[in-house]
Amino acid sequence: MKNYTSLARFYHSNYSFTLIKDFIYNLRMKKYLILLFLSFLINFNAHSSSDGTNEMSKKSSGEVKDCFESLNRGIFAFNQAIDTLIIEPVAKGYRYLPKPIRNGTSNALNNISLVVTIPNNILQGDIKVAGKNSARFILNSTIGILGFFDPATKIGLNDYVKEDWGQTLGTWGIGEGCYIVLPILGPSTLRDASASLVNYAGGNAWYNITVDEDTHYFSDFDYYASRGLTGVDFRAKNIESFDNLEKNSIDFYASVKSLYLQDRKRKILNSDEITDTLNDSDWEEIETN
Repeated sequence: MKNYTSLARFYHSNYSFTLIKDFIYNLRMKKYLILLFLSFLINFNAHSSSDGTNEMSKKSSGEVKDCFESLNRGIFAFNQAIDTLIIEPVAKGYRYLPKPIRNGTSNALNNISLVVTIPNNILQGDIKVAGKNSARFILNSTIGILGFFDPATKIGLNDYVKEDWGQTLGTWGIGEGCYIVLPILGPSTLRDASASLVNYAGGNAWYNITVDEDTHYFSDFDYYASRGLTGVDFRAKNIESFDNLEKNSIDFYASVKSLYLQDRKRKILNSDEITDTLNDSDWEEIETN
């Protein structure tokens, strides 16, 4: 009987070790593949940069090529259909929620985004801003009850500006590459789309503790729910802006592309310069990560 018990224990421990080893191996392989793909896209991006070089001048980045315009327009039309049928109606319904609930949701989503903003502050050399955002995150996550309230702003930790991996690559001199339109996610560039893969290779702490680790407190649902809420919240804030842009545009696709590229350039340069086509009040923010 002891032999059977010892054998069972050995088998169980060996099986558990194998599962752990396979899990670690698969996790590493996933991250290696993502980073390999990211390197490929950045390299491809450098050769397809708007001005023929792999640099983005802080004075002028040139005109971004629309290398896949036919495909982009098809995806854009698909996104418009999804927006009309699903996203816009949900966003309009979201507006019926009490304003304190909507404000609290926006606060919580902004607080989550800090886990990506802070490391990018550091990589861009904005150490002072990174410290300020870290204090903001700690204060709002605790006293602010997971970011639903925003006591940080009340004590002077305001002027929060989101940063992402695409903006960091831009500050490092990586060109935008070709303009692309992603299904559901909308406008982007090869640089920004490839940089967003860092989120799935360990660069997003919120993704790590929900999807990657699937902890006792958080799960995959929490991550994807927050992503969906971010989209709905953004759409609800900009219903009139999109409607006005579409009504006043000869080519809605071209207008959205121009506005997106100007907005990204402004954010990378940390500039308050007003875009050529719209006032800042017409477009609160554009998010791709």
